[in-house]
Amino acid sequence: MVNSEYAINFKRGLWKKNHDEYHIVENKQKNQLTQPKVTVITPVYNAEKFLRKTIESVISQTMGMENIEYILIDDGSKDASRKILLDYSNKYPTIKIVLLKYNTGTPGHPRNIGIQLATSKYICFLDADDWLEPHGLETLVKILEETGDDYVVGKTIEIQSNGSKIVGEHESCKERRSVSPYSIPNIFQHLGPRARMCRTDLLKKYQISFPKMKFAEDKQFFIDVLTFCKTISTTTATIYYLNRKDDNSLRLTNQTNIIQKTRCNLKVIRHVKSKKLDVAHEKVILNRLYEFDSISRFFNTPHFQRTKLKFIYYYLFKIVLKTTSSLNYEFSDNFIEPINGVLYELFKKKRYKDFVKLLEWNKREKVKEIIIKNELPYMVAPFLDEPLRFIPTSLYAELKEECILEDKYILHFKVYGSYVHSINEVIIRNSKNALLEYVQPITVDKEGNGKFRLDLELLEHFPPSNYSIFLRFNDYRKVNIRKLDTRTYKETFQNREYIFYQTVYSNVGLKIVKETN
Repeated sequence: MVNSEYAINFKRGLWKKNHDEYHIVENKQKNQLTQPKVTVITPVYNAEKFLRKTIESVISQTMGMENIEYILIDDGSKDASRKILLDYSNKYPTIKIVLLKYNTGTPGHPRNIGIQLATSKYICFLDADDWLEPHGLETLVKILEETGDDYVVGKTIEIQSNGSKIVGEHESCKERRSVSPYSIPNIFQHLGPRARMCRTDLLKKYQISFPKMKFAEDKQFFIDVLTFCKTISTTTATIYYLNRKDDNSLRLTNQTNIIQKTRCNLKVIRHVKSKKLDVAHEKVILNRLYEFDSISRFFNTPHFQRTKLKFIYYYLFKIVLKTTSSLNYEFSDNFIEPINGVLYELFKKKRYKDFVKLLEWNKREKVKEIIIKNELPYMVAPFLDEPLRFIPTSLYAELKEECILEDKYILHFKVYGSYVHSINEVIIRNSKNALLEYVQPITVDKEGNGKFRLDLELLEHFPPSNYSIFLRFNDYRKVNIRKLDTRTYKETFQNREYIFYQTVYSNVGLKIVKETN
């Protein structure tokens, strides 16, 4: 089949290069083109369902295809993906198709081939079932050209069957230019190959490549990228759409079991430790690997909750913990979420029943009892003994008073916690569409008192729907405002009703309803 495709496309004006591992198919008009500004790299495997939309999102970029080198690497697809790729290559001179002779079993290897073949100044990655915002590439290129930075990342919207949400909000919550990667909270979390662009010469100078792993290969790759970056930028602009609308059983993360995932995470941990980084920098990266990957993502899964073989998880976690023995600091001191510290203490004491009970309680109890001690908030886990029973929480906000006056909603609140003075905004966001949001600056006094005054006219372009209301703190993190009473405040304005109410989770919520005559 492949040979006949080559013959057909040779007659169409395509030509090919041979390699021991792959064939390259290019349009012969390539030599007539100017030097592209950015290379987009897409690994492809049995992606016929989404592939055309993915490719069209690159073709439709506002910067123009003449400025884009698009390399698509087919990893031995068995469906119509190769035919689709060859059709596009015939039509567009800047599209280069690489056909691997055998399936490699990981998107990392095809991406490495794309990096090797890249000839432009910048590189970004696009998976074969995702798509780009039309201005996405132009936005990222412009920022790198203006700043001279090594790396830039923007907003990713995850598309689900029942709505959308922002992924890795720390990456896109504000405009940053030429800052240290380590100055951005949680920058080493959510390191998938999306909405980001880096300099090609950075990758080639330091020989940065994706490791041969079925899982966590992108995590290690972008950890390496960020550790070699002197300065980076972030933007609030939407760049990338992550397709989670369909349950894609072909996605490798869905085919990787906990043992394989742990082995891959261990490789990344050992890789980071081998880099001999500055201790402050190493702590930031390893915290992602120990807290985020080895506790939050590892134990907060439906499989762990259901399985009767929990001892396998415990055994694997003990192997992970062995890698901390050579550290000259207590790694758990860097945990971001206090509940993870409590889980770690329970695990060390072999209190596995309480360990499981705390995980179940945290997932089940959406409205937790909060007590205030010395102006600091604590969740109360009633089944635990002291002092573990009182679990610190980063921030707690409580409504004190609210009213509607002259088409304005006025809310007084009180906040408690270590991050009180980092609160800078109120966010009103559509519960189903993450792109529909209103942001307003806000200040909180030394005692943690704040006031929010919302002019309903500012929401007139929002469609009828439900909206969540948050306070933003520490750059990107969000906290709801707890509403302890069930009173509802309504206002009719410009043929619509604005209803401020107590949500099922006892927070302040907004519902906009179109008035019917």
